[in-house]
Amino acid sequence: MAKKHKISLSEEELIRALRNREKIAAEALYDMYSASLYGVISRIVVDTAIAEDVLQDTFVKIWNSFAGYSAEKGRLFTWMVNIARNLAIDKIRSKDFKNQGKNQELENNVDFIDEQRNSVYKPELLGLKDLVDTLKPEQKSILDLVYFKGYTHVEAADELGVPLGTIKTRLRMAIVQLRKYFN
Repeated sequence: MAKKHKISLSEEELIRALRNREKIAAEALYDMYSASLYGVISRIVVDTAIAEDVLQDTFVKIWNSFAGYSAEKGRLFTWMVNIARNLAIDKIRSKDFKNQGKNQELENNVDFIDEQRNSVYKPELLGLKDLVDTLKPEQKSILDLVYFKGYTHVEAADELGVPLGTIKTRLRMAIVQLRKYFN
């Protein structure tokens, strides 16, 4: 079987093809951006199958709502990343997703727990966990909610039962503390 050649268009060509709803636009969109968008989604949605579903939903939403894209407001990739990120966050906040973990059959629980405990090698996070562990517990919990779990500041305040201003101050202090390691 012959290896399929990946389609690559310039951003302007892709935008024009998407506006005209050409078949090549859908193929190029997938070939050019699926890996990057999947990377964004999989950092939020850990389950591979669900992340793949969110990726598919992302491409459908990009295709169906492309009329709302404006080059004056930003680059195409940025617009698509925002769609992917928002759909991923919506997925993990949905009742179905939250209930999925609660309604596991007994024989699936062992596999589920094993999957959750396995650590995946991610070079971009190498050493970051150790640095975050040096923070005060209240800073660490806010950083975890906002940056690693996708919570908004308001949601983090509700989750932790502290005022919004306190969340913002502790988050800012945590970032200042982490910056010291990189400067």
